[in-house]
Amino acid sequence: MDNILTAQNISKSFVGHQALDNVSIEVPRGKVYGLLGPNGAGKTTLIRIINHITAPDSGIVTFNGHPLTDADVHNIGYLPEERGLYKKMKVGEQALFFAKLKGLNNREANAKVREWFERLEITHWWDKKIEELSKGMAQKVQFVITVLHNPELLIFDEPFSGFDPINAEILKREILRLRDEGSTVIFSTHNMASVEELCDNITLINRSHNILSGPVGEIRARYSDHRYRVAYSGEPSTLLETAERLGADVSAEPDDKWGYHQASLKLGSDTTRREAIDLLNRNLDLRMIEPIIPSMHDIFVRAVSENDPEAAAQLPPMYNQESTL
Repeated sequence: MDNILTAQNISKSFVGHQALDNVSIEVPRGKVYGLLGPNGAGKTTLIRIINHITAPDSGIVTFNGHPLTDADVHNIGYLPEERGLYKKMKVGEQALFFAKLKGLNNREANAKVREWFERLEITHWWDKKIEELSKGMAQKVQFVITVLHNPELLIFDEPFSGFDPINAEILKREILRLRDEGSTVIFSTHNMASVEELCDNITLINRSHNILSGPVGEIRARYSDHRYRVAYSGEPSTLLETAERLGADVSAEPDDKWGYHQASLKLGSDTTRREAIDLLNRNLDLRMIEPIIPSMHDIFVRAVSENDPEAAAQLPPMYNQESTL
């Protein structure tokens, strides 16, 4: 696969704290790549290294196949979690100022800024000062400033922080459109729902380590553990007997809206889905069988637990919930 950026064996420590410990990632071109993990895991440190804001203690970052240089940073658009706008400056004037800093001439800057302001419906903010805007409104302006020079790589660090649901959806739509038009996006978050909506590939960082990487579909399939949901008519006792013959664990679930019984089956590693369907059909009126695909939240909790049970116990409350796996 063609990777626009790789980070190999990156380590970084600060006084009394190991921020990154031998972390490696490969970011495929033209994808949305999620950097996941709780606050303090090391995500922002890695992003700052990619942007040449700080240097690693060891390791190397490559961009388009060569070691990342200061010149390459021009082809990276970075939206930091802590926004950096001039509060006393007018919105339109500020956007044009940053557009020119990023290499656009007067005509290009005016065209690009107005195009994006119209797209996000913020043209009427042109003469407002940043200090007059809400946090969400200011984030829209910062987003425009980040993307208007069409960088090859876009990096968004917690981009939905402070957004209401409607504006969050607008931003998600624009991120996916940018990807579809050829941009590569690194998207840093601890919001697992956003990951499922946006990300093609992920890396999960916890306690300074990369503990899970890969395409989202492959990871979810890997963590499904041969679990299936079945709907059927017949005696539940017959399902139990059939499950025993399959060597499967079974858990009853509420009947579906049509009145069919439901259950979840965890097949043994040696039993195929086809074998299960054949035996179930012989003993029951099987109406449906479908894989139970775990959520990214469940995968996150399980991956952290497998890697470091002590760390899992110390996850913030939003993560440390009972898993449905």
